[in-house]
Amino acid sequence: MTSTTKLSVKLLVDTRTNKVLFAEAGKDVVDFLFGLLALPVGTIIKLITKESMVGSVANIRQSLESLDGTYFLSDQAKVDLLNPEVSVPSLSENGVLLLPTSASSSSSTASSKKYYRCSYNYNSSCYDYVTRVSGAHCPGCKNNMTREVQYVEPKSEGTVKVENNNGEINVLGVVKGTYTIMDDLTITPIITLLNNLLNTCHVKDLSVLQETTVQLGVEE
Repeated sequence: MTSTTKLSVKLLVDTRTNKVLFAEAGKDVVDFLFGLLALPVGTIIKLITKESMVGSVANIRQSLESLDGTYFLSDQAKVDLLNPEVSVPSLSENGVLLLPTSASSSSSTASSKKYYRCSYNYNSSCYDYVTRVSGAHCPGCKNNMTREVQYVEPKSEGTVKVENNNGEINVLGVVKGTYTIMDDLTITPIITLLNNLLNTCHVKDLSVLQETTVQLGVEE
């Protein structure tokens, strides 16, 4: 989710008590909520402002950012810690996850992934090994692995083909359909609640219910 991205959520309000009974949300909102479970702690710290962090958590990242590269075993180590990757492929390129979605950001992430193989061709088994640390010893011939190989970013990984009016399209994310979100963040398919609306929300008169749409941004 960028600073300008807005997600729409429909709220069902009991006008007598001015209480929100539940929210109706599409896949973008639910993908965002479920996607929070996949974010590494380092990414969460990066997204939260220093003023809103608890205790001294902000100081950990600040210490890492300030630490000179000479103190790390490799340049890649600092890059990996400052920019941890989402472990779920279907979420890694989803903009609603608060992650950078610009082309420059995507290319930067891809270019930061460097792999190396053995620089010697004396042993055919050398081709079976690859490392992320330049200079690591090859298990096949014991020489240094310093020859950089090109990493290919899987563009279609994590996508699912779905039907729409224009045929099949590739869609990123986790879920499909529409869902209800309760005040305790319980998420269920909307059909589940609608089938038992009166009992679930303790509503006897449907005429007191009013639907309103709100926009959710990064601050919210």
